[in-house]
Amino acid sequence: MSAGSSNEAFYSVQLTGAGMWSKVIGRGKTLRIEDLEGGANVGMLLYNAYEKQERYNMPDTLKGQQIFFLRSPYCLHSDMGRLFSSITMDTCGWHDTVCGFSDASGVEKKFGSKNYQEAGNHWHRNGRDCFLTELGKWDLGERDLVPNLNWFSKVTADNKGNLKFVPENSKPGDSLELRMEMDTLVVLNTCSHPMDPSVDYENHPVKLSVRNTPVPTSKDPCLLCCPENQRAYQNTVDYNNLRF
Repeated sequence: MSAGSSNEAFYSVQLTGAGMWSKVIGRGKTLRIEDLEGGANVGMLLYNAYEKQERYNMPDTLKGQQIFFLRSPYCLHSDMGRLFSSITMDTCGWHDTVCGFSDASGVEKKFGSKNYQEAGNHWHRNGRDCFLTELGKWDLGERDLVPNLNWFSKVTADNKGNLKFVPENSKPGDSLELRMEMDTLVVLNTCSHPMDPSVDYENHPVKLSVRNTPVPTSKDPCLLCCPENQRAYQNTVDYNNLRF
């Protein structure tokens, strides 16, 4: 865990059902996400809070760190050569970043149709529509959808490139922490992973909390993970210093 992690959270909220959430989190703050019951999936998109055409870039995040999945101490890269955040703590150990999000047709085909008029808050929502609902609050929309993160979900690949979802990857109480390296618009939902084989429509509650954290030192493991992280972090420092 990063230095200063003992600071108490000044913000917290619990998301239940197919919960949606979006906020700007400033640099120097850490977002903690906790899987309360196990089996959660948290789809996430990231954007520059001031220049929203800059967003999380899956290819750069993976190729720069020579990885297929995320865990601590990896970082999340933008499409402008900067860092949105660093994964400073992670008890789960494997998070999917290649499989995207569910959509309305896929959910209906898998679970059947159940709308709000029929089921109230238990209606069948999907990741795409939840993302678009939150993005609309920030004057963003369809064209701003990019490959997303799926926290707590594990998907493996064999030698032929076939993907396999691994159930029960996340246990009750598993959590991760993202230290924001720049002011970032965070958009997320708790809809199930599109490859989850469960025949029941389920969404698991998560707790979000935010606290203040100090800037990383020269020995920070996230930045030392690979040279690309160090270069991207310096680009981020320059951006922040020139902007403010």
